Amino acid sequence: MNAIQVSAAVRAALDRRTPVVALESTILAHGMPYPRNLETALAVESDVRAAGAIPATIAVLDGQICVGLDPAQLERVATADHMLKLSRADLAYAVASGRDGATTVAATMFCAHRAGIAVFATGGIGGVHRAVADTMDISADLTELARTPVLVVCAGAKAILDIPKTLEVLETLGVCTIVYRSDEFPAFWSRQSGLPAPLRCDDPARVAAIFRCARELEIENGMLVANPIDTESEIPHNELTTIIERAVAEAHDEHIGGKGVTPWLLGRVFALTQGRSLEANIALVRANARLAAQIAKELVSFC
Repeated sequence: MNAIQVSAAVRAALDRRTPVVALESTILAHGMPYPRNLETALAVESDVRAAGAIPATIAVLDGQICVGLDPAQLERVATADHMLKLSRADLAYAVASGRDGATTVAATMFCAHRAGIAVFATGGIGGVHRAVADTMDISADLTELARTPVLVVCAGAKAILDIPKTLEVLETLGVCTIVYRSDEFPAFWSRQSGLPAPLRCDDPARVAAIFRCARELEIENGMLVANPIDTESEIPHNELTTIIERAVAEAHDEHIGGKGVTPWLLGRVFALTQGRSLEANIALVRANARLAAQIAKELVSFC
């Protein structure tokens, strides 16, 4: 059974040791409205190419794990009405059932590693939810980072989460967590969270060297690089905190839970910020893609 299909462009890049950056598809299928989702996906892929790397957006289509989507496949994911949201736990079901699905951070990491891709750019990772004592809702992204050797560039954990607990779990799981060019861990739409950076690094080459050293030491887990959103695009932390607290309270009142809670909260924050959260999301994911491409270029120089 060959469940993973790597596109010709991505396969050629891997064979030539050209830098490749994996990209998730959940942000395309579940994170943004059409047509902004498709426009963003195409822009992110263009950003990766402009920075000297090859993009590899990952999704499951007709039960096939596709690593590297063509424009028609990107549009299919962006416009589908019933696209499964796939974490590691759901991949085998989607493949065996011949279903379509968009990959989360955890599933994208797994598929990227299986395809031989070491660097992955996303918006924000999942983490520990705020009502974890009642729900035990902890994202599989964290355990995937603990066991899959992929370098993930993000803008921090999604701000709707309990970021202090998320950082504690990352530390417990032994995940090297670096903030790029800042002494403070970012909060997705905001540059600030009030939490110190576990580690700081200011140079893509240095980030690549740390990741390479971890592989040589046989530390077989992932690495997280948090890239703060730029000042012009962020929503200030104090303003954002009030909005998120309101959205979380409403989700509790509406009994929203499980896989539906993150999309619901993101949609509510979008409404409460009058669309500013979407614009910030687009800006940060594009910035993360550019940084990931720079790191991927440095990483291949070690090979």
